[in-house]
Amino acid sequence: MSFEVKSIVSQLTLEEKVNLCGGIDMWHTASVERLGVPNIMMSDGPHGLRKQTVSEGIININDSIDAVCFPAACATSCSFDKDILRKMGQTLADEMIATDISILLGPDVNIKRSPLCGRNFEYFSEDPFLSTTLSGSLIEGIQSKGVGACIKHFAVNNQEHRRLSVSANVDERALREIYLASFEGAIRNAKPWAIMCSYNRVNGVYASDNEQLLNQILRKEWGYEGFVMSDWGAVNDRVAGLKAGLDLQMPGPCKWSIPVVIKAIKDGLLDEKYVDICAERVLNMVSKAHHTFKNLTGEKGCFDLEKHHIIARKVEEECIVLLKNENNVLPLKKTQKIAFIGGFAKTPRYQGSGSSHINASKVTNAYDSSKVIVGESTGSIEYAEGFRTDIQKEENENEQQIDREKIDQAINLAKSSEVIVIFAGLPDAYESEGYDRAHINMPSNQNILIEEIAKVNNNVIVILHNGSPIAMPWASSVSGILECFLGGQAVGEATANILFGITNPSGHLSETYPLRLEDNPSYLEFPGHDNEVNYLESIFVGYRYYEKKHMNVLFPFGHGLSYTTFKYNNLSINKSEFKDNDENIVVSVDVENTGSVAGKTVAQLYVSDHTNIINRPVKELKGFEKVYLEPGEKKTIQFKLCKRSFAYWNTKIHDWHAESGKYEIHIGQSSQQIEASLAVNVVSSSKIVRHIDMNSTLSEILQIQAIKDFLKSEIAKLPELKGALESSDSFIRILASESPLRSLAFLLPNRDQVENIIKHSNKLIDDAVNSE
Repeated sequence: MSFEVKSIVSQLTLEEKVNLCGGIDMWHTASVERLGVPNIMMSDGPHGLRKQTVSEGIININDSIDAVCFPAACATSCSFDKDILRKMGQTLADEMIATDISILLGPDVNIKRSPLCGRNFEYFSEDPFLSTTLSGSLIEGIQSKGVGACIKHFAVNNQEHRRLSVSANVDERALREIYLASFEGAIRNAKPWAIMCSYNRVNGVYASDNEQLLNQILRKEWGYEGFVMSDWGAVNDRVAGLKAGLDLQMPGPCKWSIPVVIKAIKDGLLDEKYVDICAERVLNMVSKAHHTFKNLTGEKGCFDLEKHHIIARKVEEECIVLLKNENNVLPLKKTQKIAFIGGFAKTPRYQGSGSSHINASKVTNAYDSSKVIVGESTGSIEYAEGFRTDIQKEENENEQQIDREKIDQAINLAKSSEVIVIFAGLPDAYESEGYDRAHINMPSNQNILIEEIAKVNNNVIVILHNGSPIAMPWASSVSGILECFLGGQAVGEATANILFGITNPSGHLSETYPLRLEDNPSYLEFPGHDNEVNYLESIFVGYRYYEKKHMNVLFPFGHGLSYTTFKYNNLSINKSEFKDNDENIVVSVDVENTGSVAGKTVAQLYVSDHTNIINRPVKELKGFEKVYLEPGEKKTIQFKLCKRSFAYWNTKIHDWHAESGKYEIHIGQSSQQIEASLAVNVVSSSKIVRHIDMNSTLSEILQIQAIKDFLKSEIAKLPELKGALESSDSFIRILASESPLRSLAFLLPNRDQVENIIKHSNKLIDDAVNSE
């Protein structure tokens, strides 16, 4: 039965409308049987289907159907592969349709402000462009099948500590350039059916009743036409939330809020139109989902778990990052005598804890998968446990959980082996939804094991299973490091294929790995105090901070090695001058595989602003393309850049603005490995007038091209001021140039003369702006 939404809304009673604006239980929207309006079901994601088998009661993390567990976003973001994310989304949609799920609660696109955030494994990146681009591809894949994605958590949810009430206090530029930008591209381009608001406050106002976020920015500015739901239990004030544009309160039943809303309407405190608008948005979504499911053919409840498992393996193979490969210790050879050490070799950590926990249909491990690859060859793989993986809580500085017997057994095996592969990482207890990490160290039993084995064998490779960056005090002592992240249920096969060169690694880091936690820009203000956290680092998050401060890092953003090599040539641009109201400019570069095996690389495009008008990062990611090349093959990659590629958020006009002047475009294999650069001149269409006044300094106004010559001629007429500016005494010279004009009265004849200079200068500035 189909239904027309506006007609339905006009027939609803007040109670029915209010009821539609809240869930009926943990996972379903409300129905209106008398008008033929069905309910729909949603389910946790974002990297698998966690369909709870019982709807009533509290969330039961382990009570869900068998489904395929894909790699988490900490891994998929390192693929830099839009196509593989789209394919993953389509596969998730197939499972949704087969199990009557209309909306998947994901992807999660919050920025990785600190490596300590316990939920970072669900998030994509420290970079908003990478995050919004890849999440957009995942959303497109899901929604291409007629079911919906719910992007979350809107907004500025970057820690678990007091996440239900903390106020994330962030300045306007950082909010727009970093934290909202991570959502904006995906929302504008992929148009997710739903958006989930976060628990926390943003600059003092709860996200669930934040009119600026939900109405002004999301709907009026970005043109969003979907519906907004709360996170589970996130509603602070339901009446305020309806006014702000929070359409659906979850979970239900909403026993407290329904009578409150009805009373507010009857008492004249809430206009019923707000309920009408929210109910209509919910019904629009229900109508979309109903259209998909009523047209289904074939048997419900069935999807090919094995086929989807293979896709999960292919996804993970695109994600694994080769961090280090000294003396080409990788790939392994089938003829080698190999030792696999560490419990993760047989029982990998492949997903995080919390609402995203999937009841995986099966899980493969690297030990068994590698044994299959080696087969009947002359090589061998032996195993030693090495350390415990069942640690129940994070270590503090004063405790170490060491098993000396296991370490000694592993050392003995290492002494008699050609190559050692140590499977290390973070236990489940170290990172999870609900709480943050205390540090970035692996358990001491693993660090000690790696350091001691590296002393008895020169060919040590470390395989990592973790959801966020870790310290690696042993990094210089081992020959190879392979970062597998939380790679989903097929991580074992994917790891084995990479280890033995069946698949060439092509992942690149989506976040910086710092040398120390103390180096992180948020270190002094994470997780905050007195239920507030101040984002003092502003826009300088991740590589933007490390590069600005010229700091060494363990591994930079975008880093990733391959079993082959690549060369970049012929960087070019289709126009040397770009007017920011033009549609775009096209950047081209040739990429060649100069090695002996096929492989993929990620060409990363960064933009630097050399106008020196406002404080900006050294460079920012504005494009990327993953390309496959056979040995000796060359391809031309193209990038399209627009005004936004050069713009920053201007707090005077409260809009995106690209300054006129010189910019540089860089192509690199990481943020630190730049292969080629070229300059482009940007001409701004925005007329931003920067007048001078009595509080302007001479050093400041002499930088303004339009008045520079005039001011020099005027200064020449004022011998006292000219003398001060040219003084051999540094104190006098700097005092004169850096003091506001009002403070220079002792060097100037009279105030009127200064005011006339200011007036004429501002006229010259206006004339220059109007002539552009």
